Amino acid sequence: MRLALVAVGRLKRGPERDLADSYRARADALARGLGLSPVQVTEISESRARRAPDRCDEEGSLILGAVPPGSALVVMDEGGRPVTSTGFAEQIGAWRDGGRPGLAIVIGGADGLGAAVRQRADLVFAFGAATLPHGLVRILALEQVYRAMTILAGHPYHRGAP
Repeated sequence: MRLALVAVGRLKRGPERDLADSYRARADALARGLGLSPVQVTEISESRARRAPDRCDEEGSLILGAVPPGSALVVMDEGGRPVTSTGFAEQIGAWRDGGRPGLAIVIGGADGLGAAVRQRADLVFAFGAATLPHGLVRILALEQVYRAMTILAGHPYHRGAP
């Protein structure tokens, strides 16, 4: 199953990018043995439209165009529902085992996500009700992908409750 992270905006050089790259590399090292691909990161340029709804729609079109066909779509959004790490791992395993060709995780722009992206989502995932910086959300998303892989592999990195 192909893995993709599609994010609006670029992560500049520095500690956030270093940490994101670290979790991505860890995930990539486990991926093949789990029937998954390395994580393909696609950065979408922020829209320059004047109105927020137009920016969301423009970014949404680019996001959906970057999602591999047939992929399960996980949208990171403060209005989503919290999911346990174990639950996330189980869902990824179910999509993989059910024959989904890919999984795309989406992080929207500063104005949020357009309705088309939210409607297409298989899961709207929240790290909580707080608004978080996009760089931090990217780090957390990649860490959760890595954690999900360790859970699927039976690796001791995840030591949560059984």
